[in-house]
Amino acid sequence: MSYSVGQVAGFASVTVRTLHHYDEIGLLSPSGRSHAGHRRYEDADLDRLQRILFYRELGFPLDEIAVLLDDPDSDPQAHLRRQHALLSDRIDRLQQMAKAVEHAMEAGKMGINLTPEERFEVFGEHDPERYAAEAEERWGDTEAYAESRRRTASYTKEDWQRMQDQTADWGARYTALMEAGQPADGERAMDLAEEHRQHIRTWFYDCTYDVHCCLGEMYVADERFKAFYDAMRPGLAEHLRDAIMANAVRKA
Repeated sequence: MSYSVGQVAGFASVTVRTLHHYDEIGLLSPSGRSHAGHRRYEDADLDRLQRILFYRELGFPLDEIAVLLDDPDSDPQAHLRRQHALLSDRIDRLQQMAKAVEHAMEAGKMGINLTPEERFEVFGEHDPERYAAEAEERWGDTEAYAESRRRTASYTKEDWQRMQDQTADWGARYTALMEAGQPADGERAMDLAEEHRQHIRTWFYDCTYDVHCCLGEMYVADERFKAFYDAMRPGLAEHLRDAIMANAVRKA
């Protein structure tokens, strides 16, 4: 029995564009074609895809996955031991930071010195000070919170408007990327994830890759942030989370 590219995408919860990309780079080429020339995947292809997604979930880049699957001299156990060490180190560092950022709101949402009229003009119905008391109670003793308060205290209405405009422009480009079927671990998505990290560093506080990964998890776990990103395009919060993780691995 064979399956169409759309069926396989549905089975594996990946995009059709991702499968096309895997075919183009020779990572997963379907065993057959229909009379019309469309891709048809066999059970062996699905087994290979399952292994690809397993390694990708562990953070392996696609070129290394190809080596693991195709090079007879490659030692999968050695690769896995190396990746396990990297993941264990990352987990340790994330756990050390968890108290400060786990399920946190970005500290930069606080310290907005605008009149009610100016806040509405810049942010509309979304009041960024709505959760300020909660954030200060939970993370007021963190360095990131203090740095963000220091910076934002001097921001004018024009500063906040420029920041909002940058966010809207980034959101439009990320939406276009998703609509084009670009994978979260592709270069374009990782570049936009890096731009997202630099935006936080520029306007609020020093956002390391580890902090950024924690924020990415928060964007999915916290319904308020998930709603913010998914309003740009459904599924964007999870796609961004995965792109942030892929970018951190790329920069490790």
